[in-house]
Amino acid sequence: MALLTSLLPSLVREPSAKEERSVTVRPVYQVQEQAEAFTVTVNLPGVTRENLQITDEDGTLTVRGERAWTSPSGWTEVYRETGQRTFSLSLYHDNVVDADKAQAELKDGVLTLSLPKSEARKPRKIAIA
Repeated sequence: MALLTSLLPSLVREPSAKEERSVTVRPVYQVQEQAEAFTVTVNLPGVTRENLQITDEDGTLTVRGERAWTSPSGWTEVYRETGQRTFSLSLYHDNVVDADKAQAELKDGVLTLSLPKSEARKPRKIAIA
């Protein structure tokens, strides 16, 4: 164990007892626009459906959740960068999407949101008289 500990970079250190191990982070995501909808993909490795909350309020889509890490029974931790992580992502869409028709799928650590465009916000052609 001492050998492994000595191999760790000198800048890396374990948090002191006073330091908080829980950190809030913003997950990696991307937004794509199609003619009828937006697709948002969010990388959430290790997150389960039970630890995930998606809300839409006042033109803001928010994805919140938590990923917890526990050491398996019988293991002695030497070093860990992974820990309990709280994450939050807010995307402002100014009601351009129809949240009532939104769909979400969590598969293999990737959350995919399909957000249909609001009928009132879709571009329209105006006939010339």
